[in-house]
Amino acid sequence: MTVSQRAGGARPAQEPVDKGLRGSAIGLLASVVIGLAATAPAYSITATLGFVVIAVGLHAPAVLFLAFFPMMAIAVAFSQLNRDDPDCGTTFTWGTRTFGPWVGWMGGWGMTFAAVIAMAYLAGIAGQYFFLFFGADDLAASQGWVAVVGAAIVALMTLVCYRGIRISAKLQFVLFGIEAVMLVLFSVVALVKVYTGNAPAGSTHPTMTWLNPFQTGGFSAFTAGLLLALFIYWGWDSSVSINEETTDRHVNPGRAAVIATVALLVLYLLTTTAAQAYGGGGSKGLGLANPDTATDVLATLGASALGSTLNKLLILATFSSAIGALQTGILPAARTTLAMSTYKALPSAFGRMSTRFQSPSVSTLFIGGSTAVLFVIGNFIAGGRVQWDSIAAIGLLIAFYYGLVGYTAVWYFRHDLRNSTRDLLLKGLIPLAGALVLTFAFVKSAWEMRKADYGYTSFHGVGGVFLLGIGTLVVGAAVMLAYAAARPAFFRGEHGPGEVPPAELRTDVAAPGTIA
Repeated sequence: MTVSQRAGGARPAQEPVDKGLRGSAIGLLASVVIGLAATAPAYSITATLGFVVIAVGLHAPAVLFLAFFPMMAIAVAFSQLNRDDPDCGTTFTWGTRTFGPWVGWMGGWGMTFAAVIAMAYLAGIAGQYFFLFFGADDLAASQGWVAVVGAAIVALMTLVCYRGIRISAKLQFVLFGIEAVMLVLFSVVALVKVYTGNAPAGSTHPTMTWLNPFQTGGFSAFTAGLLLALFIYWGWDSSVSINEETTDRHVNPGRAAVIATVALLVLYLLTTTAAQAYGGGGSKGLGLANPDTATDVLATLGASALGSTLNKLLILATFSSAIGALQTGILPAARTTLAMSTYKALPSAFGRMSTRFQSPSVSTLFIGGSTAVLFVIGNFIAGGRVQWDSIAAIGLLIAFYYGLVGYTAVWYFRHDLRNSTRDLLLKGLIPLAGALVLTFAFVKSAWEMRKADYGYTSFHGVGGVFLLGIGTLVVGAAVMLAYAAARPAFFRGEHGPGEVPPAELRTDVAAPGTIA
């Protein structure tokens, strides 16, 4: 680590407050795998691709390709912020340091409950695919049995996370390996059948027009598809949330986030192209725009493309994807609440650690328990349809806190932007561009989501997706105000991370402008 010799003072790169986590427990590869697993590629494709195709037709690859750019821009922002301040609170810590405790607290809330809502849906997917793997289709359709098995899986993944980062990382190598291999196998088999004429009626050869965003069927359709695509990419920031437990914590977590984002682009474009080519974009049968199968695209296509034996493995891949993402969702959310407790933004109980496993005990149990409760309740509301709306609602929370990180990077590094062209790009223009796109997606989508016919549920004429997304932020603001009234010290700036020091008092841990 170097020390700046600039006039006005010298200060080493910031080190996080010791929270009791196991330092240097995992390396770069494990961090990349955790970031990839947290996005749940197989689950994200099967649960979301159909809705993207319904929104934009066969131009889903174009939407996925364009969604990559704001995701990469925010990954760069995470990387640069982590290089300077590798605190596991990430959005909360950086937002508080840059814009103050109120903004930071809401960023932490948005990040945490985006994960909780997503995991509540994942629990249902895991429960259903558990039964589907064993051929118990009737039980997979039973809300009661899915609730029991889903809650049990949440409890099991919570226990794994409680036992520490190393066992969590080892499990992810297995779980993500299964889903990655099966997604590639499905894609290859589907494309071979399309080009050899062995695909069913409705199949079509891929064309370059699929990558044309100007043929998506209108601006509203495109933004709706874009928000869903953002959800498909979301999760790579788990690599950064475990920064305090990663080797070379200033560099490797950010590098892992960037690598994971690029790898996701390749995997998603391959799988999406193969699925569209094989099933087509029709609204009947295997067509990806069929609303009756939109919530389970891979199961529908897999049985036809792979046959019953290999389709079992594809079902296993989706099951592995769901439980893997459950685990990698608990990890960052628990570390966010741990950081918030460390800086007195939450009760001290959330900061309790397991001395044996060096993991946050109360925070991990709280996140797992909240997920289980929300899952069980949502599973029985409106016949479970509220959980389908949660996919789109999570997109609002993602756009909110990812956008906040983009703006944070620009203001945090405002004194560095004239140092070099690389600093201007990586610490300023690129994060700002990502933040602006996400802000636009947030506002435009929220306006559309307010309509009663948006999604599967509504309440008194207001769309259920809007109520889930915006309502979560409103509840967060109410909880924040209540906590500020009861324990105002953090909101007075007495225990928070503090403000970012000016450039002359900071030191980069690597050459200015280097991508982590």
